[in-house]
Amino acid sequence: MTQRILIGKLAVLLASLNEEELGFLHPNLTEIRFCKGRVGSMNLQKVIAAVETAAKRERLIEDQHYRETHALYHAILEAIEGVTRGQSGIGEMKRTVGLSFAVVRGKPYLEEAEGEWLAVAFYGTIGAPVKGLEHEAVGLGINHI
Repeated sequence: MTQRILIGKLAVLLASLNEEELGFLHPNLTEIRFCKGRVGSMNLQKVIAAVETAAKRERLIEDQHYRETHALYHAILEAIEGVTRGQSGIGEMKRTVGLSFAVVRGKPYLEEAEGEWLAVAFYGTIGAPVKGLEHEAVGLGINHI
């Protein structure tokens, strides 16, 4: 491979595209390992669990390898900080999220020894738990495996 794969940029793009929009890109994504999903909650643990479950279901991480689960967890927390503007509480702060997410696994560096990395991106809304009072938000987290 002669070109870096920008896993963060790709994750943000995938998280923000709907299924119809993704259809235009999908044929070009055959060599990229990723998963997508949606989660809405006032509970941060449910958001974390949704991403972790999707990544495990799509075999982006191996459950028996602690370092992979650990890397995913830190990437999720970093991405959540972007969505919540550094205040990672949701329900306890009387706010809710409706998010699409993407997890991308890849080798973003040309040097093979740099290994694999995970990028987690969220795109959606955050706000008071009243329909119409939310606003858009995006978050990105990247961690090495």
